[in-house]
Amino acid sequence: MTSSARARAILGGSAGNLVEWYDWFAYAAFSIYFAKVFFPAGDQTAQFMKTAAVFAVGFLARPVGAWLMGLYADRAGRRAALTLAVGLMSLGSLIIAITPGFDQIGAAAPAILLAARVLQGLSVGGEYGASATYMSEMAGKRRRGFWSSFQYVTLIMGQLVAALVLVILQNVLEPAELSAWGWRIPFFIGAALAVVVFWIRSGLEESQSYTNAKAAGAPKANTLAMFTQHPREALAIIGLTAAGSLAFYAYTTYMLKFLTNTTGFSKEVAGAVNLATLVGFMLIQPLFGWLSDRLGRRRMLVFAFGGGAVLAWPVFTLLAGATDPTVAFVLIFAALVVQSAYTSISAVVKAELFPTHVRALGVALPYAIGNALFGGTAEFVALWFKSIGLESGFYVYLTGMMAMGAVIALALRDSGKHSRILED
Repeated sequence: MTSSARARAILGGSAGNLVEWYDWFAYAAFSIYFAKVFFPAGDQTAQFMKTAAVFAVGFLARPVGAWLMGLYADRAGRRAALTLAVGLMSLGSLIIAITPGFDQIGAAAPAILLAARVLQGLSVGGEYGASATYMSEMAGKRRRGFWSSFQYVTLIMGQLVAALVLVILQNVLEPAELSAWGWRIPFFIGAALAVVVFWIRSGLEESQSYTNAKAAGAPKANTLAMFTQHPREALAIIGLTAAGSLAFYAYTTYMLKFLTNTTGFSKEVAGAVNLATLVGFMLIQPLFGWLSDRLGRRRMLVFAFGGGAVLAWPVFTLLAGATDPTVAFVLIFAALVVQSAYTSISAVVKAELFPTHVRALGVALPYAIGNALFGGTAEFVALWFKSIGLESGFYVYLTGMMAMGAVIALALRDSGKHSRILED
């Protein structure tokens, strides 16, 4: 493929990825306003914990979505799976946007919210594996790290757009209006955008890797065979994802609550700091992807997790006592720079470990398991430590998980040098 054709394919695939993650992160960004709409009982920390619990349940649906959509992507094609995933996300966002609050329909309100998040969890679970596989397969060997890094660029951009919508609405609407009905706006936006991307994805070109494997009569994807034939790779992905997603959600989605609930910043200041760090985090992904093509994937992973283990305690400790938003930005961004050595190559490392006929399933399911158990519970665990008066326990927890990721990275072969993506 020419560079321009490769760019069109990757950008076309990543457009849907952006909308998927916008819809997913809109929940976390606006939960500080709608928590009391669905869970009116208790103080602010208790309300946050309940919305965080629903957030975590959505993550528990992701392995199911990853399993089903991974099988579908390996059997029916990457394009088909990408189109189905964004359609499910649109439906979930629309349900959240129109669901009445607890005062109107009682316990049915949080039940419907939970069902919508499960639906979105199924969607995102399948989205990650399908998009990571598609973009890695469409990238050329020489610059596979660089091109595939745009998978995380659009993931972060989705979170960034959600944060940007939050900041805009905070400046346009009064706090009372946001809490009453304004929080519904981002979910209407997400549902509409997903419909547009559904149409775009239906016209994507299928990857050559999938086309070749199908023409060669490759065996159908099988869940048991994936784990029994590739146990080392599957376990490595679960471990790396557990540590990497915990750090990602700790420094991004949970940080909004930490800056308001612990540091003491206003919601507006916390939102602005979060927005600024996300912009920088997004922009440096291609740089680290490019570096991985030259320095190797394994070195990048060791740097990300080893550095993350060293930084976790001092960053959170200093943030807890910060009074200047600029200082808070520097601390969070420093942690995210180190984390970028993992996030930028998260997709390609996983895709390079598996053969074509089981690649989407191999990327999606182990990732979703690690993400559900540790990424999805990050906010809830952090808030639980705070509720029992031992907030620093979360810092220790994060440090230990990052150290575990460093050990796994040291034992992993360099996927870039031993890639199983044969097409260039």
